[in-house]
Amino acid sequence: MIDPGALAAQITKLTVEAMKAHNAERTGTLRLIKAALMNKAVEKNASLTAAEEQQTLTSMIKQRRDSIEQFTKGDRPELAAKEAAEIVIIEEFLPKALDEAGVAALVAATLVELESTLGHKPGMKDMGPSMKAVQARLQATGVRADGKLVSELVKKGLAG
Repeated sequence: MIDPGALAAQITKLTVEAMKAHNAERTGTLRLIKAALMNKAVEKNASLTAAEEQQTLTSMIKQRRDSIEQFTKGDRPELAAKEAAEIVIIEEFLPKALDEAGVAALVAATLVELESTLGHKPGMKDMGPSMKAVQARLQATGVRADGKLVSELVKKGLAG
C-alpha cells in the first residue's frame, strides 16, 4: 500500500516545478487534480486509498472526454484541445491503460473462465456477471481500460 498522502505530495512538488518553469497549463491541471483529490478526501472524511485516488483521476478523465465530445459538437476546437492536454497530464498519475487488443484478450479469457463457472456459454443475459468478472480481473491485474471499450468487447464476446 502506498502512503495515503504520497500522491498529493508528489502533485504539490510537481506543481511547484511547473510554476518555476512558467508552465501555466500544467500548473493549472495539477491544481485541479489536487483539488479533486482533496475534495474526495473531505467528502469521505478520511484519507484516500490508492484505489480511490485512481478512481478519482479516472473520473476526471471521463469528464474531460465528455467535454471534448461536447466542444467538438459545438465547434470549439481550442477548448477541446485544452481538455485533451489535461487528459495527458492526468494520465501521468494512472497505471498504463491497456490497448484494444489487450482488453480484447482479457475479455476473451474472462468469458472462457466464466463459461466454466456457469456451466454454459454466457449469453447476453449474462452481461452483468460478465462485466463484473472483467472489471474484477482488470483491478486484480492493476491495469485500467476504457469502460465503453470493455462494454463493447464484452457485448461482442457474448453475442459471438
